[in-house]
Amino acid sequence: MDLAVWLTAFAACWAISLSPGAGAVAAMNAGLRHGVARGLWCTVGLVLGIWTQLVVVAAGLGALIATSSLAFSVIKWAGVAYLVGIGVQQWRAPPQPLAAAGEGPGEAMSRRRLVLRGWAVNALNPKGTVFLLAVVPQFLDLARPLTTQYAVIGATLAFTDLVVMTGYTALAARVLGALRSARSQRLLQRGFGGLFIAAGVLLATVRRNA
Repeated sequence: MDLAVWLTAFAACWAISLSPGAGAVAAMNAGLRHGVARGLWCTVGLVLGIWTQLVVVAAGLGALIATSSLAFSVIKWAGVAYLVGIGVQQWRAPPQPLAAAGEGPGEAMSRRRLVLRGWAVNALNPKGTVFLLAVVPQFLDLARPLTTQYAVIGATLAFTDLVVMTGYTALAARVLGALRSARSQRLLQRGFGGLFIAAGVLLATVRRNA
């Protein structure tokens, strides 16, 4: 990939990562409930979810999702159900203050579950697939090996998303985590629960031509 093309792709990756959405909500929620160190496992899952989307696009399945009403709907409603489910669970959960020094309530969710949650949030989003399907081909040179170019784009997108989501995680852990009272924690958890549900509702309105 030529340097000029990569720099353009690099800028596009920052725009993609900085776009507000369910991934940012998941990262901040993980930072609030589990602290920075453990919360970053959710970010690992978010990056894996993006890579899953990129593999789908590279394999040509992205075109199927973009053109097939059934495929698009199956993935979309699975994503809606997952996000709303997280939101309801978060809304009903008892106050759970930020764990200190890696101890206490923050240990309730394992690293594996945090990774899986982050992965599902990004992977079960057909809007992301359609978006990548529209953006990524603009940076590909069909006369050169496509696998290498997809790998470069995937690594670049992983870097930008890792930086941005780490920032969201740290922000929630340091700023929102300072609110230690049970009432504050309950309000924050319900706030994040509402954001997850809102993200699910917004996903439900997405059409294939979005």
